[in-house]
Amino acid sequence: MVDIQRPWAALWALVIGFFMILIDTTIVSVANPAIMRALGADINAVIWVTSAYLLAYAVPLLITGRLGDRFGPKRVYLIGLVVFTLSSLWCGLSGSIASLIAARVVQGLGASFMTPQTMAVITRIFPPERRGAAMSVWGSTAGVAMLVGPILGGILVDGFGWEWVFYINVPVGVVGFILAARLVPTLPTHSHRFDWLGVVLSGAGMFLVVFGIQEGQTYSWGTISGPLTVWSLIIAGVVVMALFVLWQAVNKAEPLVPLGLFRDRNFSIANLGISTVGFAVTSFGLPTIFYYQLVRGMTPTQSALMSIPLAVFSGALAPFAGRLVDRGHAKAMNIGGMLVFAVGLVLYAVLMTPEQPIWLLLIPSAVVGVANAGIWGPLATLATRGLPPQLAGAGSGIYNTTRQVGAVLGSAAIAALMEARLSAELPTGGHAAPTGELASGHLPAFLQAGFSAAMGQSVLLPAALGVVGLAVALFFVKVPPAVGRPAAAEDTVAESRR
Repeated sequence: MVDIQRPWAALWALVIGFFMILIDTTIVSVANPAIMRALGADINAVIWVTSAYLLAYAVPLLITGRLGDRFGPKRVYLIGLVVFTLSSLWCGLSGSIASLIAARVVQGLGASFMTPQTMAVITRIFPPERRGAAMSVWGSTAGVAMLVGPILGGILVDGFGWEWVFYINVPVGVVGFILAARLVPTLPTHSHRFDWLGVVLSGAGMFLVVFGIQEGQTYSWGTISGPLTVWSLIIAGVVVMALFVLWQAVNKAEPLVPLGLFRDRNFSIANLGISTVGFAVTSFGLPTIFYYQLVRGMTPTQSALMSIPLAVFSGALAPFAGRLVDRGHAKAMNIGGMLVFAVGLVLYAVLMTPEQPIWLLLIPSAVVGVANAGIWGPLATLATRGLPPQLAGAGSGIYNTTRQVGAVLGSAAIAALMEARLSAELPTGGHAAPTGELASGHLPAFLQAGFSAAMGQSVLLPAALGVVGLAVALFFVKVPPAVGRPAAAEDTVAESRR
């Protein structure tokens, strides 16, 4: 265990950058109409502004996590932060949609360098008896950022223009770099032989799977070009990933992903759990935002502000959640958090009607905020408690990869379900509302009931994933209280869970 004098200062320095890169997974969705008008882009092109970022972010995570183990998490984090900040400036200065998409690819790569390092540093600088509180702060940051993005995006687009969705990252990135350079310790590196075949196989497999899932709805899950179909890409990606796993199992040197990590039952289950959370959190925001804007006539800023209770409760409860985790209640908290999360989403589905008093919609927002405190931090703690320091980066890369894959699945699934429910609930198969009316935010009164029903029904999908996450949480091994463990015992914690 490295002697760290100010671990909390280091954590808060990392949280600034982590919050920023996660904000960028959702903030741009609010700016899409303004980007279309300013750059003369069509809907398919502007969707790629978000898709390119998510793809470039998700695919390299297994590799970048390992880079942190080899070259030091602080160094890799700072490199990623520089790349992310400069590419954010490029995004804002873009004069064409092609330039903006290219900049978003580079921005996603920068984010992929940063994310695994934050979790790896926490694992290495906090002793077990304080790691639960630290992971709760980290986890709440992830949960709040994915939902606060639209709030900030709405304010910036309405007040300053779409470019400021990206420009805002520049001063934040500079401050984050200075703080991280000063406060994050330089941790010992671990000599690794880099698994280049594993890099190629994991990168190719992840790209094919994520691209196929992400773009499936764009191509109606059919033909992309000639004999190339969405499903052929996904199947090819699964085959390549299977070859990657096989290679990791037989590689006698040093694999990119040490499969021995999955012998830790809690690590394996936590990866299943975080994939359901990534799916649910990503998917439930879209139908609620459409409901607020098209049925209730809210501006982007007003609709985004409806998630303020979520952010407030999630952030306020994080310290208390962390203390409970350190006392050995991570499993119980995750079970309770997933249950409350599902209840909150069902409340959304019930309350999303045209005549509902708008203040009532703040109740499920608060419920989901309470649930967040029992989800993100406890899951991260359960995943990392048994990781040895030399594998912290690899474990963090795997954990964040499964979260991102879940998010991509959620994005694709909710789009397909929303389209299906609109076709069922709206007159003439969902095509009664002219595209111009939908784009301008004016939904005719006679369509509002059907549209609300379709959006409410769509929210039941992430609610169902909350139930799946609840079922997964039942299989965790209860982690004993960390209080009183010597800091040097970090490497042996895994053994106490067997």
